[in-house]
Amino acid sequence: MIGACDEPLGLYVHWPYCARICPYCDFNVYRARGADSGALIAAILGDLERWRALTGRRRLTSLHFGGGTPSLMAARDIAAVIEAADKLWGFEPEPEIGLEANPKEVVRFADIAAAGVERLSLGVQALDDDSLKRLGRDHSAAEGLGAYERARSLFARTSLDLIYGREGQSAHDWERELAAALARAPDHMSLYQLTIEPGTAFARQFARGELTPPGADAAGRMFEIAQALTAMAGLQGYEISNHARGEAHRSRHNRLYWTGGDWIGVGPGAHSRLGAQALAGRAGYEALARPHAYVDAVRAGTAYAREALSALAEAQERVLMGLRIVEGLDRTRLRALTGLDIDEGAAHGHAAAGRITLSQERVALTPTGRPFADRVAFDLAPG
Repeated sequence: MIGACDEPLGLYVHWPYCARICPYCDFNVYRARGADSGALIAAILGDLERWRALTGRRRLTSLHFGGGTPSLMAARDIAAVIEAADKLWGFEPEPEIGLEANPKEVVRFADIAAAGVERLSLGVQALDDDSLKRLGRDHSAAEGLGAYERARSLFARTSLDLIYGREGQSAHDWERELAAALARAPDHMSLYQLTIEPGTAFARQFARGELTPPGADAAGRMFEIAQALTAMAGLQGYEISNHARGEAHRSRHNRLYWTGGDWIGVGPGAHSRLGAQALAGRAGYEALARPHAYVDAVRAGTAYAREALSALAEAQERVLMGLRIVEGLDRTRLRALTGLDIDEGAAHGHAAAGRITLSQERVALTPTGRPFADRVAFDLAPG
């Protein structure tokens, strides 16, 4: 058994099915095709019991349904997972229970809220119909905004999520689009730059010369616009892509990822991390990806591959994730847990260039450095 501790513990539930596969998506997803989900739900519930035996007595600070399109789940199944999690672990007071949703499932929102979900992340993605078609979305801009307003009336917290850096989009286009979204006075926004991920339909189109996203300079300008306009609207950029109106609207579940906390992942292809307080004792787990294989493996008790993370691998992961949040990476904790530290030479170079603030206790990106987050993290990671 992995012993109990005071560290926050999150639970992630991966729902792999989608009504259609978006051309930019590289997640572990499959066309729903009307398949019976009973076996998968039963496997997820059984998997939760296995994890409880491993973790021991700990309280859950968050539960997040991701995917895929978890808004396709039957409300009774969502409620069953929440009830099982509460029975097995119990929740901390006022836990975050969130779910990612497609605007097309707006008719399900009331039932999803009644099942126990209090935070909804809505994939509006774009505010013009042509872009939505190119992104493979199955809703119109009007439907997206209508679903958002409906979500706000039902859930305690909502996030309006958009993608920028799309083909044919200029910085001026993005500025107008973001301003229109901010006019709705959202309390949280996730703004993601489109990336061409290997193995996706967009990657194949790009390789054939059929897709031309904006260049690096244009994308960088769009990032700057996102930071400036959200700040003017009272949404703090608390993470590279996430903006919230005060701490109460920040994603507590995602913070576990960024700060190297513990979380359990159930469902096909789900990842887990445990051992946040254990020196040289952190481990990663990855479930089998294909739904039928996962179901069979849960029954056999062989659903996961376990990897003991080396101190170096853990330190590199903590640097990469920790630099994403506005307060930056806790170097004191990094050293205590891994025995390793950031690359001092590289850090002083980036500090001199104004990209980071640096002390013996913490390193954080400056507004100037945030567009270069991946490069800075690569340079600072030990190795």
